[in-house]
Amino acid sequence: MLGRTGEAKGAIGAAAGIESPDRLVELLDRQAYLADEGLATAAFLALRMRRPLFLEGEAGVGKTELAKALAALLEAPLIRLQCYEGLDAAQALYDWDFARQLLHLKAAEAAGVTDVGRLEGEIYDRRFLIARPLLKALETGPSVLLVDEIDRADDEFEAFLLEVLSDYTISIPELGTVRATTPPVVVVTSNRTREVHDALKRRCLYHWLEHPGFDREVAILLRRLPDCTETLAAQVARAAARLRGAGLVKPPGVAETLDWTEALLTLGAKELDPDRAAATLGAALKYREDVESVLSRGLLRHE
Repeated sequence: MLGRTGEAKGAIGAAAGIESPDRLVELLDRQAYLADEGLATAAFLALRMRRPLFLEGEAGVGKTELAKALAALLEAPLIRLQCYEGLDAAQALYDWDFARQLLHLKAAEAAGVTDVGRLEGEIYDRRFLIARPLLKALETGPSVLLVDEIDRADDEFEAFLLEVLSDYTISIPELGTVRATTPPVVVVTSNRTREVHDALKRRCLYHWLEHPGFDREVAILLRRLPDCTETLAAQVARAAARLRGAGLVKPPGVAETLDWTEALLTLGAKELDPDRAAATLGAALKYREDVESVLSRGLLRHE
Protein backbone atom coordinates (compact mmCIF):
# COMPACT_ATOMS: atom_id res chain seq x y z
CA MET A 1 0.00 0.00 0.00
CA LEU A 2 1.48 3.32 -1.05
CA GLY A 3 0.53 6.83 0.08
CA ARG A 4 1.51 9.64 2.40
CA THR A 5 -0.86 9.60 5.34
CA GLY A 6 0.25 12.88 6.87
CA GLU A 7 -0.68 14.81 3.75
CA ALA A 8 -3.84 12.74 3.37
CA LYS A 9 -5.09 13.91 6.75
CA GLY A 10 -4.63 17.49 5.57
CA ALA A 11 -6.88 16.86 2.59
CA ILE A 12 -9.56 15.25 4.75
CA GLY A 13 -9.44 18.20 7.13
CA ALA A 14 -9.75 20.69 4.28
CA ALA A 15 -12.72 18.87 2.76
CA ALA A 16 -14.41 18.46 6.15
CA GLY A 17 -14.08 22.18 6.76
CA ILE A 18 -16.42 22.84 3.85
CA GLU A 19 -19.65 22.56 5.79
CA SER A 20 -22.09 23.52 3.04
CA PRO A 21 -22.38 24.28 -0.69
CA ASP A 22 -22.59 27.98 0.19
CA ARG A 23 -19.25 27.74 1.97
CA LEU A 24 -17.78 26.02 -1.08
CA VAL A 25 -19.03 28.89 -3.26
CA GLU A 26 -17.11 31.30 -1.00
CA LEU A 27 -13.92 29.23 -1.13
CA LEU A 28 -14.11 28.83 -4.90
CA ASP A 29 -14.63 32.58 -5.24
CA ARG A 30 -11.29 33.06 -3.49
CA GLN A 31 -9.79 31.05 -6.36
CA ALA A 32 -11.53 33.37 -8.88
CA TYR A 33 -14.04 30.66 -9.78
CA LEU A 34 -17.69 31.71 -9.57
CA ALA A 35 -19.86 28.61 -9.13
CA ASP A 36 -23.64 28.62 -9.16
CA GLU A 37 -25.70 26.76 -6.57
CA GLY A 38 -26.16 23.60 -8.64
CA LEU A 39 -22.48 23.15 -9.41
CA ALA A 40 -21.41 23.98 -5.86
CA THR A 41 -23.86 21.41 -4.49
CA ALA A 42 -22.58 18.70 -6.85
CA ALA A 43 -18.95 19.45 -5.97
CA PHE A 44 -19.73 19.60 -2.24
CA LEU A 45 -21.40 16.19 -2.36
CA ALA A 46 -18.52 14.73 -4.36
CA LEU A 47 -16.08 15.88 -1.67
CA ARG A 48 -18.16 14.67 1.25
CA MET A 49 -19.24 11.36 -0.31
CA ARG A 50 -15.80 10.75 -1.88
CA ARG A 51 -17.37 10.09 -5.24
CA PRO A 52 -16.00 11.14 -8.65
CA LEU A 53 -17.68 14.21 -10.11
CA PHE A 54 -18.72 13.82 -13.75
CA LEU A 55 -19.05 17.21 -15.47
CA GLU A 56 -20.61 17.38 -18.90
CA GLY A 57 -21.22 20.42 -21.07
CA GLU A 58 -20.00 22.43 -24.02
CA ALA A 59 -16.32 23.25 -24.29
CA GLY A 60 -15.29 26.35 -22.41
CA VAL A 61 -17.99 26.41 -19.73
CA GLY A 62 -15.55 25.88 -16.84
CA LYS A 63 -15.30 22.12 -16.28
CA THR A 64 -11.51 21.95 -16.25
CA GLU A 65 -11.24 25.21 -14.34
CA LEU A 66 -13.33 23.75 -11.51
CA ALA A 67 -10.79 20.96 -11.03
CA LYS A 68 -7.99 23.53 -10.91
CA ALA A 69 -9.90 25.63 -8.37
CA LEU A 70 -10.61 22.59 -6.17
CA ALA A 71 -6.93 21.64 -6.21
CA ALA A 72 -5.98 25.16 -5.17
CA LEU A 73 -8.44 25.42 -2.29
CA LEU A 74 -7.59 21.91 -1.03
CA GLU A 75 -3.88 22.74 -1.39
CA ALA A 76 -3.44 19.51 -3.32
CA PRO A 77 -1.58 18.85 -6.57
CA LEU A 78 -3.68 18.70 -9.73
CA ILE A 79 -2.88 15.56 -11.74
CA ARG A 80 -4.33 15.72 -15.23
CA LEU A 81 -5.03 12.83 -17.56
CA GLN A 82 -5.84 14.26 -20.99
CA CYS A 83 -7.88 11.72 -22.93
CA TYR A 84 -7.58 11.13 -26.66
CA GLU A 85 -8.47 8.47 -29.20
CA GLY A 86 -6.24 5.44 -28.77
CA LEU A 87 -5.34 6.13 -25.13
CA ASP A 88 -4.69 2.82 -23.40
CA ALA A 89 -4.16 1.63 -19.85
CA ALA A 90 -0.36 1.61 -20.06
CA GLN A 91 -0.23 5.26 -21.11
CA ALA A 92 -2.48 6.24 -18.21
CA LEU A 93 -0.98 3.96 -15.55
CA TYR A 94 2.77 3.43 -15.67
CA ASP A 95 5.69 2.44 -17.83
CA TRP A 96 9.08 0.95 -17.17
CA ASP A 97 12.12 3.13 -17.83
CA PHE A 98 13.81 0.75 -20.25
CA ALA A 99 16.81 3.03 -20.83
CA ARG A 100 17.65 3.17 -17.11
CA GLN A 101 17.06 -0.58 -16.76
CA LEU A 102 19.49 -1.25 -19.59
CA LEU A 103 22.10 1.05 -18.06
CA HIS A 104 21.69 -0.77 -14.76
CA LEU A 105 22.23 -4.15 -16.44
CA LYS A 106 25.34 -2.88 -18.21
CA ALA A 107 26.72 -1.48 -14.96
CA ALA A 108 26.01 -4.77 -13.19
CA GLU A 109 27.72 -6.68 -16.01
CA ALA A 110 30.77 -4.42 -15.76
CA ALA A 111 30.86 -5.05 -12.01
CA GLY A 112 30.85 -8.80 -12.61
CA VAL A 113 27.35 -9.51 -11.26
CA THR A 114 26.11 -12.82 -12.70
CA ASP A 115 23.18 -13.65 -10.42
CA VAL A 116 20.26 -13.63 -12.89
CA GLY A 117 17.58 -13.73 -10.19
CA ARG A 118 19.11 -10.78 -8.39
CA LEU A 119 19.40 -8.76 -11.60
CA GLU A 120 15.80 -9.47 -12.52
CA GLY A 121 14.62 -8.30 -9.12
CA GLU A 122 16.72 -5.15 -9.35
CA ILE A 123 15.57 -4.00 -12.77
CA TYR A 124 11.92 -4.23 -11.70
CA ASP A 125 12.51 -2.06 -8.66
CA ARG A 126 10.17 0.90 -8.02
CA ARG A 127 12.92 3.38 -8.94
CA PHE A 128 12.68 2.24 -12.57
CA LEU A 129 8.93 2.73 -12.74
CA ILE A 130 7.56 5.85 -14.45
CA ALA A 131 4.24 6.81 -12.89
CA ARG A 132 1.63 8.05 -15.35
CA PRO A 133 -1.36 10.15 -14.14
CA LEU A 134 -3.53 7.39 -12.63
CA LEU A 135 -0.73 5.76 -10.65
CA LYS A 136 0.60 9.17 -9.63
CA ALA A 137 -2.85 10.14 -8.31
CA LEU A 138 -3.09 6.99 -6.19
CA GLU A 139 0.41 7.43 -4.79
CA THR A 140 -0.04 11.13 -4.03
CA GLY A 141 -2.23 11.84 -1.04
CA PRO A 142 -4.03 14.14 -1.24
CA SER A 143 -4.48 14.96 -4.91
CA VAL A 144 -7.09 16.07 -7.40
CA LEU A 145 -7.28 13.82 -10.45
CA LEU A 146 -8.69 15.46 -13.58
CA VAL A 147 -9.73 12.98 -16.28
CA ASP A 148 -10.25 15.50 -19.04
CA GLU A 149 -12.48 14.88 -22.08
CA ILE A 150 -13.26 11.23 -21.41
CA ASP A 151 -15.55 11.32 -24.46
CA ARG A 152 -12.44 11.39 -26.67
CA ALA A 153 -11.19 8.06 -25.30
CA ASP A 154 -12.28 4.62 -26.51
CA ASP A 155 -14.87 2.36 -24.89
CA GLU A 156 -12.13 0.02 -23.67
CA PHE A 157 -10.43 2.79 -21.73
CA GLU A 158 -13.75 3.79 -20.18
CA ALA A 159 -14.16 0.26 -18.84
CA PHE A 160 -10.63 0.29 -17.47
CA LEU A 161 -11.15 3.66 -15.78
CA LEU A 162 -14.33 2.39 -14.17
CA GLU A 163 -12.38 -0.50 -12.65
CA VAL A 164 -9.73 1.85 -11.23
CA LEU A 165 -12.32 4.24 -9.76
CA SER A 166 -14.26 1.41 -8.16
CA ASP A 167 -11.63 0.61 -5.53
CA TYR A 168 -8.74 2.99 -6.24
CA THR A 169 -6.24 0.19 -6.65
CA ILE A 170 -3.82 -0.75 -9.39
CA SER A 171 -2.07 -4.09 -9.79
CA ILE A 172 1.54 -4.03 -11.01
CA PRO A 173 2.60 -7.62 -11.69
CA GLU A 174 6.26 -7.02 -10.82
CA LEU A 175 5.60 -5.03 -7.64
CA GLY A 176 2.16 -5.92 -6.31
CA THR A 177 -0.94 -3.86 -5.57
CA VAL A 178 -0.93 -0.09 -5.20
CA ARG A 179 -3.83 1.20 -3.13
CA ALA A 180 -4.58 4.85 -2.42
CA THR A 181 -4.31 5.65 1.28
CA THR A 182 -6.71 8.52 0.61
CA PRO A 183 -8.66 8.36 -2.67
CA PRO A 184 -8.02 11.38 -4.87
CA VAL A 185 -10.73 13.90 -5.54
CA VAL A 186 -11.74 12.91 -9.08
CA VAL A 187 -13.23 15.22 -11.70
CA VAL A 188 -14.20 13.61 -15.02
CA THR A 189 -15.16 15.93 -17.88
CA SER A 190 -16.91 15.39 -21.18
CA ASN A 191 -17.77 17.73 -24.05
CA ARG A 192 -20.34 15.15 -25.18
CA THR A 193 -18.81 14.50 -28.59
CA ARG A 194 -20.14 11.00 -27.93
CA GLU A 195 -22.21 9.38 -25.20
CA VAL A 196 -20.26 8.02 -22.26
CA HIS A 197 -21.42 4.64 -21.01
CA ASP A 198 -23.92 4.55 -18.15
CA ALA A 199 -21.67 2.30 -16.05
CA LEU A 200 -19.10 5.05 -15.65
CA LYS A 201 -21.71 7.74 -15.03
CA ARG A 202 -23.35 5.61 -12.33
CA ARG A 203 -20.05 5.50 -10.46
CA CYS A 204 -20.01 9.31 -10.38
CA LEU A 205 -22.10 12.25 -9.26
CA TYR A 206 -23.30 13.95 -12.44
CA HIS A 207 -23.71 17.63 -13.29
CA TRP A 208 -24.40 19.39 -16.58
CA LEU A 209 -22.72 22.78 -16.92
CA GLU A 210 -24.68 25.39 -18.84
CA HIS A 211 -23.28 28.58 -20.29
CA PRO A 212 -23.55 31.20 -17.55
CA GLY A 213 -26.41 33.67 -17.46
CA PHE A 214 -25.79 37.33 -18.20
CA ASP A 215 -25.21 38.50 -14.61
CA ARG A 216 -22.87 35.65 -13.74
CA GLU A 217 -20.85 36.06 -16.93
CA VAL A 218 -20.41 39.76 -16.22
CA ALA A 219 -19.29 38.86 -12.70
CA ILE A 220 -16.80 36.32 -14.07
CA LEU A 221 -15.29 38.85 -16.46
CA LEU A 222 -14.93 41.46 -13.75
CA ARG A 223 -13.50 38.91 -11.31
CA ARG A 224 -10.93 37.45 -13.68
CA LEU A 225 -10.00 40.68 -15.48
CA PRO A 226 -9.70 43.49 -12.92
CA ASP A 227 -8.97 46.12 -15.62
CA CYS A 228 -12.28 45.42 -17.35
CA THR A 229 -14.99 48.07 -16.97
CA GLU A 230 -18.57 47.11 -16.16
CA THR A 231 -19.66 48.59 -19.49
CA LEU A 232 -17.26 46.44 -21.49
CA ALA A 233 -18.08 43.31 -19.47
CA ALA A 234 -21.81 43.80 -20.03
CA GLN A 235 -21.37 44.42 -23.75
CA VAL A 236 -19.15 41.37 -24.23
CA ALA A 237 -21.57 39.19 -22.24
CA ARG A 238 -24.51 40.36 -24.37
CA ALA A 239 -22.54 39.77 -27.58
CA ALA A 240 -21.51 36.29 -26.40
CA ALA A 241 -25.14 35.44 -25.62
CA ARG A 242 -26.18 36.52 -29.14
CA LEU A 243 -23.44 34.37 -30.68
CA ARG A 244 -24.53 31.35 -28.63
CA GLY A 245 -28.02 31.69 -30.03
CA ALA A 246 -26.90 32.12 -33.61
CA GLY A 247 -26.57 28.44 -34.54
CA LEU A 248 -22.78 28.51 -34.89
CA VAL A 249 -20.57 25.44 -35.30
CA LYS A 250 -18.75 26.27 -32.05
CA PRO A 251 -20.35 29.01 -29.97
CA PRO A 252 -18.06 30.79 -27.50
CA GLY A 253 -17.80 29.50 -23.96
CA VAL A 254 -16.68 31.41 -20.89
CA ALA A 255 -13.05 30.72 -21.78
CA GLU A 256 -13.58 32.42 -25.14
CA THR A 257 -15.38 35.44 -23.68
CA LEU A 258 -12.47 35.87 -21.28
CA ASP A 259 -10.02 35.69 -24.18
CA TRP A 260 -12.14 38.11 -26.21
CA THR A 261 -12.34 40.61 -23.38
CA GLU A 262 -8.61 40.33 -22.70
CA ALA A 263 -7.89 40.96 -26.38
CA LEU A 264 -10.08 44.06 -26.30
CA LEU A 265 -8.36 45.30 -23.14
CA THR A 266 -4.97 44.73 -24.75
CA LEU A 267 -6.06 47.09 -27.55
CA GLY A 268 -7.14 49.65 -24.99
CA ALA A 269 -10.89 49.24 -25.52
CA LYS A 270 -13.26 50.60 -22.89
CA GLU A 271 -16.38 49.44 -24.70
CA LEU A 272 -17.30 47.02 -27.48
CA ASP A 273 -17.61 48.96 -30.73
CA PRO A 274 -18.44 46.91 -33.88
CA ASP A 275 -15.13 47.52 -35.67
CA ARG A 276 -12.96 46.47 -32.75
CA ALA A 277 -15.28 43.55 -32.02
CA ALA A 278 -14.83 42.31 -35.59
CA ALA A 279 -11.06 42.77 -35.45
CA THR A 280 -10.79 40.62 -32.31
CA LEU A 281 -13.45 38.05 -33.21
CA GLY A 282 -10.80 35.35 -33.61
CA ALA A 283 -10.44 35.32 -29.82
CA ALA A 284 -14.07 34.22 -29.47
CA LEU A 285 -14.71 32.08 -32.55
CA LYS A 286 -12.46 29.33 -33.86
CA TYR A 287 -14.14 28.34 -37.14
CA ARG A 288 -13.96 30.28 -40.38
CA GLU A 289 -17.61 29.51 -41.12
CA ASP A 290 -18.66 31.01 -37.78
CA VAL A 291 -16.65 34.20 -38.29
CA GLU A 292 -18.04 34.68 -41.79
CA SER A 293 -21.59 34.00 -40.60
CA VAL A 294 -21.37 36.51 -37.75
CA LEU A 295 -19.88 39.24 -39.92
CA SER A 296 -22.25 38.72 -42.85
CA ARG A 297 -25.29 38.77 -40.57
CA GLY A 298 -24.14 41.88 -38.72
CA LEU A 299 -24.48 40.22 -35.32
CA LEU A 300 -21.82 42.44 -33.78
CA ARG A 301 -23.82 45.60 -34.54
CA HIS A 302 -26.78 44.75 -32.35
CA GLU A 303 -26.98 46.07 -28.83
